[in-house]
Amino acid sequence: MLRCAVLDDYQDVALGLADWSRVSARSYRDHFAGLDDLVTAVHDCEIIVAMRERTPFTAEVFARLPNLRLLVTTGMRNASIDLAAARDNGVTVCGTGASSTPTVELTWALILGLARHLLPEATALRTGGPWQQTVGADLHGRTLGLLGLGRIGSRVAAVGRAFGMDVVAWSRNLTKERAAECGARLAPDLDALLASSDVVSLHLVLSDRTRGLLGARELDLMKPTAYLINTSRAAIVDQDALAAALREGRIAGAGLDVYDVEPLPEGHEFRTLPNVLATPHLGYVTELNYGTYFREAVEDIDAFLDGAPIRHLT
Repeated sequence: MLRCAVLDDYQDVALGLADWSRVSARSYRDHFAGLDDLVTAVHDCEIIVAMRERTPFTAEVFARLPNLRLLVTTGMRNASIDLAAARDNGVTVCGTGASSTPTVELTWALILGLARHLLPEATALRTGGPWQQTVGADLHGRTLGLLGLGRIGSRVAAVGRAFGMDVVAWSRNLTKERAAECGARLAPDLDALLASSDVVSLHLVLSDRTRGLLGARELDLMKPTAYLINTSRAAIVDQDALAAALREGRIAGAGLDVYDVEPLPEGHEFRTLPNVLATPHLGYVTELNYGTYFREAVEDIDAFLDGAPIRHLT
């Protein structure tokens, strides 16, 4: 049997969600922060299953894993895999299906949690603190600003409309007609969206054009009562500028699910700022998605063993 390593299985559930009987599979619950630790653990494996972008696969990684023949990533896109290096090292890369619905749902959990101060209120209730200590922000009649109106952004827009919010959207290629199809207004530009929105939610793909899109200048355009939500990619926002804006109260708060370094280091400011509602990159972590990921990962492995790879990314 070929040996297979399942990486970053934080909940230790991967091997129970599919039939791995055609390979000798083992999973790793802890994240390998260093390359040497990763190579030591999986150097003997011909197959690796990577969970999203938790572990980068660069040219150096492929060079140090000469036994590797098949790399399966959950989802059909993974910016942390150097596909050209995989090809140069004779490694087949395959993907799996995925649902965008869980990220939509978590986006709204963060928005609602911030607006109604659920974390401090629930904590006070459990610990004998004050009975009612905050005044929640209304969503009905307020403006929801969406950066990106694709698969996820358009669904977030639909929920915003259900709450009675005025939905505006912007991205570089977004048209007035596409925005209208999703029940949103096209903002004249990014600055106008930031200045007018009570909630700003990011749903853009990370690229050279979107990296650092929101810096100190852009954050200063937001209302001091506004919330920023990021379930997309941390690097779209200048993290130091965001921390400063939150620390100084220049925006009301942020709901964050993505970070420059994951797991988020102990002692990081985003773990302790009182106006941050932070979750450990849970956007895609649901029963439906995990079932799809690992069931189709095994399908990819079986197809590879049969000499006919499916969902091939290289």
